[in-house]
Amino acid sequence: MNLIITCARHLETETEDELRGFLEEFGDSDPKVTITNMSGILTAETKLDPIEVVGKIKEMLLDEPWSVRYCLRIIPIQRVVETKIEEIENVAAEMAEKISKDEKYRISIEKRNSDLSSKEIISKIANKIKNHVSLEFPDKVVLIEILGNKTGMSILKKSDILSTEKTKRSISE
Repeated sequence: MNLIITCARHLETETEDELRGFLEEFGDSDPKVTITNMSGILTAETKLDPIEVVGKIKEMLLDEPWSVRYCLRIIPIQRVVETKIEEIENVAAEMAEKISKDEKYRISIEKRNSDLSSKEIISKIANKIKNHVSLEFPDKVVLIEILGNKTGMSILKKSDILSTEKTKRSISE
């Protein structure tokens, strides 16, 4: 998976169709979209760059707010690991090289179907990253998305994550 998509409960099928339409329009005629066993969560594997996909959908949303009806959040994923603290910690340390020395970061964790301690994960990762932390205004977000036994990880700018509701709200302001 290189995208996690959230939607309203019981609208997973409509969301899958909407997402497939976007990916086909952007040039991936055969994405693998999976409706997970968690209500309102889909994952997708596309051959396109997931961060670019999010950017293009955000542009569509700004031009035509009604063009995105079912996808609520679209999160690009750069690495997938097994849900084990050691693996998450090691891959986060590897990926942290994408954070330049003068950039501040924050760690964001979303857990679904997992008993791992968020505090423990955060402290282990934070011990490996030497940069300053900024919870309010980070330059980069170390994103840990735990979906049961699989964990998606990314190091992103806040703007690389699409929240359709926040974007639509910003248009009307």
